[in-house]
Amino acid sequence: MNEDPKRKGRPPLQEGKRTFKIDVRFTEEEYKLILDMEKTLSISKTNLIRTKVLRNGAGTVLNAKALIRELSLLSTELGRSGNNINQLAHHANTLKLKSVLSPAVVKRFILLLENHLKTRAELNISLRRLIRILGS
Repeated sequence: MNEDPKRKGRPPLQEGKRTFKIDVRFTEEEYKLILDMEKTLSISKTNLIRTKVLRNGAGTVLNAKALIRELSLLSTELGRSGNNINQLAHHANTLKLKSVLSPAVVKRFILLLENHLKTRAELNISLRRLIRILGS
């Protein structure tokens, strides 16, 4: 193929070229919904509709900014809970050195710590599932 040196722009696609077009009409309410989804999800109307139609609605379209914000909040809360556990352990050690640590408090602390660790493990599993879904 002879290339024109004056021609600029992206080279034409050799594979995966989209040559077919489908026209679709929407009601005003439907179009507003699509515009809202486009704004919320930060993807074009074309990609939004293509994803929903070709994946038969099975493809998950999500707002990446909101997901990252929520994961950041989750990370912050996990950090806070770890800090609280460290403070409780430090306080328990101080009470133990003074010989005023009650065995009931120790049992309760261990029970709460085990519950926390179980919840963290479940959260870890959920996050791994989410990563797998997003990767596919």
